[in-house]
Amino acid sequence: MSEDISDPGHGNSPAAWTAVIVILIAFVVGTVAFWLDAPAVVMGAAGLAVVGLLIGWGMARAGYGVGGSRIAPQEHATTTDR
Repeated sequence: MSEDISDPGHGNSPAAWTAVIVILIAFVVGTVAFWLDAPAVVMGAAGLAVVGLLIGWGMARAGYGVGGSRIAPQEHATTTDR
């Protein structure tokens, strides 16, 4: 178990975090609107979720994704670093 496994950086980027936050807000708004029987707001929330995907994709294309040119790579602390 002492193998050095490099972290692939699954979603640890500004693009991923922004997309997740926008989509999470869309789902919360959509769920509350569904519960309150407001179909127009539910459809708006679905549209906002799609916008969140587009924001994440656009930010990744602009260099803010994993391994992008506009973010500095970060190293994770290991037990030997402490």
